[in-house]
Amino acid sequence: MLKLDTSVQYLNGVGPVMAKKLKRLGIETVRDLLFYFPWRYDNFSKPQDISALKVGQNAIIKAKIFQIKQKRTRRRWMSIIEAILADNTGEIRAIWFNQPFLMKILKPGTEFLFAGKINWDFNRKQKVITVTQYEKEPIILPVYSETEGLTSKYCRKIIQPLLSKIDDLIVDFMPEEILKQEDLIDFNKAIKFIHSPGKTSEYEKARERLAFDELFLISLKMLTIKKDLQKEIAPQMEIDAALLKRFVKEIPFKLTNAQRRVSWEIIKNLKQKVPMNRLLEGDVGSGKTVVAAMAVLVVAKNHYQSVWLAPTEILANQHYKNIRKTLEPFDLKVGLLTSANKIADLEKDDLIIGTHALLQKNIHFPRLALVIIDEQHRFGVKQRAYLRSEKNRLIPHLLSMTATPIPRTLALSLYGDLDLSIIDEMPIGRKKVITKVIPPEKRIEAYDFIRDQINARRQVFVICPLIEPKNNLKINLFETDRKSAIQEYNKLKEKIFPDLKIGLLHGRMKPKEKEKIMKEFTNGKIDILVSTAVVEVGIDIPNATVMMIESAERFGLAQLHQFRGRVGRSQYQSYCFLFTDSQQEDTQKRLSAMINCFNGFELAEKDLEIRGPGELAGVRQSGLPDLKMASLTDIILIKRARRVAEEIIDEGIENYPKLSDKLAEFGTERHLE
Repeated sequence: MLKLDTSVQYLNGVGPVMAKKLKRLGIETVRDLLFYFPWRYDNFSKPQDISALKVGQNAIIKAKIFQIKQKRTRRRWMSIIEAILADNTGEIRAIWFNQPFLMKILKPGTEFLFAGKINWDFNRKQKVITVTQYEKEPIILPVYSETEGLTSKYCRKIIQPLLSKIDDLIVDFMPEEILKQEDLIDFNKAIKFIHSPGKTSEYEKARERLAFDELFLISLKMLTIKKDLQKEIAPQMEIDAALLKRFVKEIPFKLTNAQRRVSWEIIKNLKQKVPMNRLLEGDVGSGKTVVAAMAVLVVAKNHYQSVWLAPTEILANQHYKNIRKTLEPFDLKVGLLTSANKIADLEKDDLIIGTHALLQKNIHFPRLALVIIDEQHRFGVKQRAYLRSEKNRLIPHLLSMTATPIPRTLALSLYGDLDLSIIDEMPIGRKKVITKVIPPEKRIEAYDFIRDQINARRQVFVICPLIEPKNNLKINLFETDRKSAIQEYNKLKEKIFPDLKIGLLHGRMKPKEKEKIMKEFTNGKIDILVSTAVVEVGIDIPNATVMMIESAERFGLAQLHQFRGRVGRSQYQSYCFLFTDSQQEDTQKRLSAMINCFNGFELAEKDLEIRGPGELAGVRQSGLPDLKMASLTDIILIKRARRVAEEIIDEGIENYPKLSDKLAEFGTERHLE
């Protein structure tokens, strides 16, 4: 008998070989298959005019085949079919890779509906459509994420037979009154429509229901955590006003009004016996670290300990150096604990800074009262439990910090368990980083400028999306190569700047190697540091004035903004150069936004606007839930889901058994960490 946990191997048309391929997509059971939603649809009922096609878009056209021919590449193993397609607005060249059988189907003079991506052919200086699907009749076809040897067509073939059996497999968990109140369709109907819509309105209603479910369950989970946390007891801090005034006086700069405001919000939390659960948002360079250091001081003077978690060893080492210096006048003992460095006394230290090495079950802190999470603000309830004080079982206060910009409404809804503080003001006197998009023909000029900066005793970052080149067998004639750090390092060292000191940093290097390179860069012994995204978060080199980003189109705006934040941290004018060979319109729009916009929150909104639903840059890095159907731009739906979740919590979730069971299944480990 077919069940949700039945292995896909036993479905018609699957078997052991295809089951292995499906596993690569995370599909092992019938449940996984039914919840493997399309990422888009080819709507053959709404073709576009050829004259209106834009580079970078997925398009559908209705066109006649004007001429068609087949050829082979020099290596002979790849077949390419080329055709000229025409409608009454214009014509476009079309190509198919390794499908020679199509020559028997696609004949000159015949008309079809063609779906594919519009690319730019750099050699011929013209648009071309790489065709992925063709149909004779106007239908709506779901398109799934694919892997080698497993196509959307195959996914449709094995999913379709399951849809007629869905009523025997799934029971709707949503209370009937909520469905009526929110005008949502039945869950089983939503699953059927999402995989097999007969018209546009059907998949729109299906998406609304499934997206609502995601946002509603997240809100419900967060509100449940917050309610449960209110029952816990945390260490209460006494506040020494004179000590805080001394701290503000000792630091070598004036706190902004925003820093003062959020500091007071945090201090008020520390005075309570209910555990603080606060998210501190602030743009790159807004001064979150000093605010957190003040909280550490309060905790230490109450004879308790703090733990400061950093996402990388590089950042942990940097914090150890800088925060120890900030707290030095107050006689605090600061320790460091990473996989490479263990300079810590867990009994005596007031503050222990480290990576997730601190979360091992055999590490205990006898007086723990505050946990600070830097740049990783989703922190599991289970993991937090490891950090309870062993002696009195008190739960520590939690302060999460992020420079990843998240719109306030979104943060309040998706982080319902967290109170929110925002530093919305930059330190006085900080110069804006001059940002430019550099086309290929301007590269030499940029190199000359970089040399001038180094002659002025400044330093330079060069960021690449890859560690080393990927050997892809599948040739893409239209995409530019992604730059790799190792390749760029060799090029700069041997050809461009052979007389300068070049360093290389990437994630595969051993911790000691990374530490050595960063130390040399910090001490000015390296002129240019070529790196991957490992420098994205928190690295502070005041003497660096140029951030050069290769293949900039490969990064989201939030990530580019983080990179840019690594320079402009001193009195020197700084620069960010975005290198790209891409001519795609959405790439040019996104990179142009970087030139005039220096606010991370505004950039996040622009990225959403340009890239569309589900494309928020840095979603996974920032810890936002991995949403399959919900769009982070749909603030109205987010608010609806949040409101309904609040109503359920007020009434008592125990009054809704099916919903309560679903929430238990919707665990923090899988969805929210």
